[in-house]
Amino acid sequence: QVQLVESGGGLVQAGGSLRLSCAASGRTFNKYDVGWFRQAPGKEREFVAAIKWFGGSTYYADSVKGRFTISRDNAKNTVYLQMNSLKPEDTAVYYCAADPYIRGTYSDYTGYDYWGQGTQVTVSS
Repeated sequence: QVQLVESGGGLVQAGGSLRLSCAASGRTFNKYDVGWFRQAPGKEREFVAAIKWFGGSTYYADSVKGRFTISRDNAKNTVYLQMNSLKPEDTAVYYCAADPYIRGTYSDYTGYDYWGQGTQVTVSS
């Protein structure tokens, strides 16, 4: 099992950048697939990005492709989400999720068993 803690959220102006971190406990985190999801008030939780542990393939929602980058540092048990060119519509609580065997597709939040508490990202116009 792993425990996940997100950090790095905050208030930023449109066009700015933030880097979110997802720090994990657990010796086998390097063999967990990890996803970032976000949820704005009154909206469904939506997929943002994911990174596979085997091979390191990355996947992005169309809405963030070219602006966000997911990466991992296995030595630090941490996954990052670099967010550039932020827009007001990126405002949400961002969650990281992990699982050694994702059920379904990487973009389906129901397939992940382990979640962090979330970090708020607010982008002002």
